[in-house]
Amino acid sequence: QVQLVESGGGLVQAGGSLRLSCAASGSRFSVNSMGWHRQTPGKLRDAVAGITRSNATNYADSVKGRFIISIDNAKNTVYLQMNNLKPEDTAVYYCNAEGTRFDGIDRYVSWNSWGQGTQVIVSS
Repeated sequence: QVQLVESGGGLVQAGGSLRLSCAASGSRFSVNSMGWHRQTPGKLRDAVAGITRSNATNYADSVKGRFIISIDNAKNTVYLQMNNLKPEDTAVYYCNAEGTRFDGIDRYVSWNSWGQGTQVIVSS
């Protein structure tokens, strides 16, 4: 299995910045794409930003111009630089990634994993 470990959440004032990181680990795997979602209590988990290993990116309209997603393919790590944070950005942020991995027998299979979530709180 491929595991994702997130870090970088915390408390920040409106207008401030935070940088989230998410590293994928496991054996004999490759990453095709990674991304970030966020969720607030009582609401569905929404996509925030995504990136492929070839650096194609996409962003939710609500974060365009403020958030920057990047990937380090050598480290299988995705970053989310969050600038000019707003109180409405407060949420639990989840990393998601997918790719292929060796099944331990004779073939490569697809995988899709989620991180445990990291809390971001933006105070007004």
